[in-house]
Amino acid sequence: MPKTAEPQGYSRRGFLTRVGATGGAGAMFATMGALGLAPSAEAHTKVPFQPPQQSDFRLRGRGAAKVLVLGAGVAGLAAAYELGKAGYDCTILEAQDRVGGRNRTLRGGDRLEEIGGATQRIGFSKDVYLNAGPARIAQWMTTMDYCRELGVPLEVFTNSNASAYIYNESAGMTAPVRWRTAKADVFGYISELLAKATDQGALDQRLTSTDKERLLSFLSGFGAIGNKAAGYAYTGTERRGYTVDPGAGDQVGTVLGPPPSLSEVFASGVGRSFSFEFGYSQAMLMFQPVGGMDAIPRALADALGKHKIRTGAKVTKITNLASGVKVEYVQHGRTRVVEADYCIATLPPQILAKIPHNLGASVQAALATPVPASTGKIGLEYGSRWWETDEDIYGGITNTDLDLSTIWYPSHGYGTRRGLVVGYYNFGAAANAYAALTHPERLARALDQGAKIHGPRYKTGITASASISWSRQEHIEGGWIGWPSRGAEYKLLNQPQGNVYYSGDWLSYEIAWQHGSFESARKVVTELHQRVLKG
Repeated sequence: MPKTAEPQGYSRRGFLTRVGATGGAGAMFATMGALGLAPSAEAHTKVPFQPPQQSDFRLRGRGAAKVLVLGAGVAGLAAAYELGKAGYDCTILEAQDRVGGRNRTLRGGDRLEEIGGATQRIGFSKDVYLNAGPARIAQWMTTMDYCRELGVPLEVFTNSNASAYIYNESAGMTAPVRWRTAKADVFGYISELLAKATDQGALDQRLTSTDKERLLSFLSGFGAIGNKAAGYAYTGTERRGYTVDPGAGDQVGTVLGPPPSLSEVFASGVGRSFSFEFGYSQAMLMFQPVGGMDAIPRALADALGKHKIRTGAKVTKITNLASGVKVEYVQHGRTRVVEADYCIATLPPQILAKIPHNLGASVQAALATPVPASTGKIGLEYGSRWWETDEDIYGGITNTDLDLSTIWYPSHGYGTRRGLVVGYYNFGAAANAYAALTHPERLARALDQGAKIHGPRYKTGITASASISWSRQEHIEGGWIGWPSRGAEYKLLNQPQGNVYYSGDWLSYEIAWQHGSFESARKVVTELHQRVLKG
């Protein structure tokens, strides 16, 4: 007599139990994913990363390798930090006298030098600083994970603020408009047009009668427009703001006047600014380390051990060997040579392209392919926080079409006496124009432009200032890079070249973000570790 078939559910359960007993919970979970019984890796927003561990070597009869890391920016520090968890002997060579690379926070007492010899002595007051490079972190980014792991305290960075301004001079605007006012007008008129088109049957081929009702109901709230009897007209509401705010007693408040015409609102181009805050990397909430962005590289360096970082060490040659790599560098005027099993080069590609190597013409051509981007900032310390007391702006960014591009208001120290405004954060041609100026000239130009937003007071009460042009920073020479296309060159440098690996935000899909540097470092660490384990 044949045996009765075992129920499928019991069979799966028994199988998974045996997998769990043999391989542990991780193996069981992975098997459940393969069977469709648990979320797969694709269901997560982040690619899982398993740091190398010393235990990885116990059953393989191998030991960790010696690794040279070129550059103590975020990618280099992160790579050495993660490899160090498994006992790799890592040494970082850094040309500058500090760690962090483009992650730089300027404080009082700092010295800022530029290519060409210009030097600024930073005179900011205590607790006043300028994040000259990265200044914000999206909550989905890997950077947040490292802040948590390293104990770097965070606070909210106000990336968008309804009280900040939009100003497009080239569109004929004669005065800035608040973000809230611009949004109310753009959303209102768009809702009016779409509601009228829907009511007149222009969308009947796409919408059912029920769909039309639901859309009109949505537009009524989204754009604050009138009903059908009022022709779905947008006439402006308190969403635009007040000239006199609501108060007590009979102070009902005075609503900002009627909106400009539809044509005027669209001609102003204010709607172009809204796409900024819809970006996946720009949406609130965003964060910043308490006290300055350089808390991240400093924490990495502390965790790694500063004795493993050689500053003032400028790499002058990279030689791939049959069983390792040799690097020459100059430190304190002396040429030194160091060898290791592997090398991770995290310097900007425009810098790496200048360093002689024996990796071949294709690697050299690939390094020369990315195009450096010019970018710059100026920090203006004021003796009073007038943007808070007089204009009710607490953090956020004003967006313009002026050559200063954006003005940033501080996201910390609210209500205190002093504060620092980022007077420009610009890119491309505008950044190049400022880069060609001396700091006093940059300051004067930035104040002239900023006064178009905030009036004459913008030029008064400044106690200290500092500006940076990243294209004029030695050993960096650019804020970030752009790839003409992520073709063969990008793919080549994302692969090991002999015993040399390349890493950095420029080899990721989040260029100019620390997240890209962390992700690239993790990728290289994983690949190198697997290679060492295989022998």
